[in-house]
Amino acid sequence: MQLGIIGLGRMGGNIARRLMRKGHELVVYDHNVGVVGALGDDGATATASLTDLIHQLKPPRAVWMMLPAGEPTEQTVTLLGEQLEPGDIVIDGGNTLYKDDIRRAKALRARGVEYVDVGTSGGVWGLERGYCMMVGADKPVFDQLEPLFEALAPGHGDLERTLGRNAPDDRAERGYIHAGPVGAGHFVKMVHNGIEYGLMQAYAEGFDIMKSRASEDLPEDERFDLNLADVAEVWRRGSVVSSWLLDLTAQALAGDPKLDKFTGAVADSGEGRWTIDAAVQQGVSAPVLATALFVRFRSQNEPTYADKLLSAMRFGFGGHVEIPQ
Repeated sequence: MQLGIIGLGRMGGNIARRLMRKGHELVVYDHNVGVVGALGDDGATATASLTDLIHQLKPPRAVWMMLPAGEPTEQTVTLLGEQLEPGDIVIDGGNTLYKDDIRRAKALRARGVEYVDVGTSGGVWGLERGYCMMVGADKPVFDQLEPLFEALAPGHGDLERTLGRNAPDDRAERGYIHAGPVGAGHFVKMVHNGIEYGLMQAYAEGFDIMKSRASEDLPEDERFDLNLADVAEVWRRGSVVSSWLLDLTAQALAGDPKLDKFTGAVADSGEGRWTIDAAVQQGVSAPVLATALFVRFRSQNEPTYADKLLSAMRFGFGGHVEIPQ
């Protein structure tokens, strides 16, 4: 299947490469000429502008955006809407507010252009591991694009099937779902990221408590100079708190137990705020997720060891850099 991709950063470039490995034809564009050239060397059709990308695609076209939420995505959707033709499809795989998806879909539909939102998780590891995808789209459009989702998803792998699950549709077990109409995909991904904040915060606070146990303020016989790298490692082996986030924690501590290369100034990327907004709108109690968000605000002025661990995890799964101090 032919696909255009706009935005070849940490995830966009690897999405293009994974699709090419599975036999799909990619036409790519980015403001950074170097990354466009690198994808061209890997077999994609490199283009010099958005208009050039559109001209290189055969109708009906499908264009996948992997751009920062907000103005960059907004401007690109507007430009695509002006140049694409009825039957073409715009796909947003970034982290967009679901309400913006719904608004954009209505505007594009008036021109005969379809819109799809794909909540995409996998970070910088997706090229090899595959991507978890939550798709919001009209069902016929989802069906049309499904070969792309199949190629990007991890597949069944060696993960055991959930005990008692007997669903006739195994897409979720292969790593992607049709979440519902436009907006549903990014809504589910928004909550996913809100949960991510809470899980990361729990690990960070736990390790901070253990690090502080060596404090001279404690009675001498109650002080423990714990090897946190060993703790993280042993918890990976059969513990009920084992996870990919713990794997990344162990990796960070193995190379830098004091996490000296991190300042602990942790950014929030928007989805945490949107999740809390939704909780307030719907009257749902979410104290853990709200607190995790507020801690990130505090970290930008008074970072702790726990915040350094948050930074290490964010860098590990997504290549995210800290807020400059």
